[in-house]
Amino acid sequence: MTDATATKLHLFVGHPRDVSLCHSLADSYSRGAQTQGAEVRRQDMSAMEYDPDLSDGYGRRKMLEPDLFDFRENIEWADHLAWIYPTWWGGMPGKMKGLIDRCFLPGWAFQYHETGHGWDKLLSGKTADVITTADTPAWYSKWGYNNAGKNTVVKQVLGFCGVKVTSYSQFAPVKTASEKTLEDWKKRAHFYGAEAGRR
Repeated sequence: MTDATATKLHLFVGHPRDVSLCHSLADSYSRGAQTQGAEVRRQDMSAMEYDPDLSDGYGRRKMLEPDLFDFRENIEWADHLAWIYPTWWGGMPGKMKGLIDRCFLPGWAFQYHETGHGWDKLLSGKTADVITTADTPAWYSKWGYNNAGKNTVVKQVLGFCGVKVTSYSQFAPVKTASEKTLEDWKKRAHFYGAEAGRR
């Protein structure tokens, strides 16, 4: 029997490969959440099939493929989201950006007002953790690039739609990380999952 008070958590791994550090971090995060009784639904982008191209913008809607339909359904169901993905060229992988283009549409994630510049945040009330891996050190992402990748996902995607990001972590640089560092990152992911599970 499922505990009605348990945190409902949607865990999304936005790495195009089916084996990666992101997947290992997601495993640790999920275990942490489950130690606190959270109900976890996980989707790995590597196993999802869909066209990432929003060919006609908002002018003409494309039918959502089953994996995209499930993605949106899982977000609607969840109290808390966890996105774990690599940072490539300052942002998320192209296939993940395409998933957002296809899924986060007006009328579902947000709705512009008929007049003026305002909009309704249709995913309000949900929270999220974001973990990204990178080769660029976190300090350089902040001071050299003004946290462009962080601002995109935290403010311009999730925040724009009403999702409050409770933690953002950039684990980097991956290319020079020792085994001890990798294990420390997995422990941190486990901690964040446990924190989410306690909400």
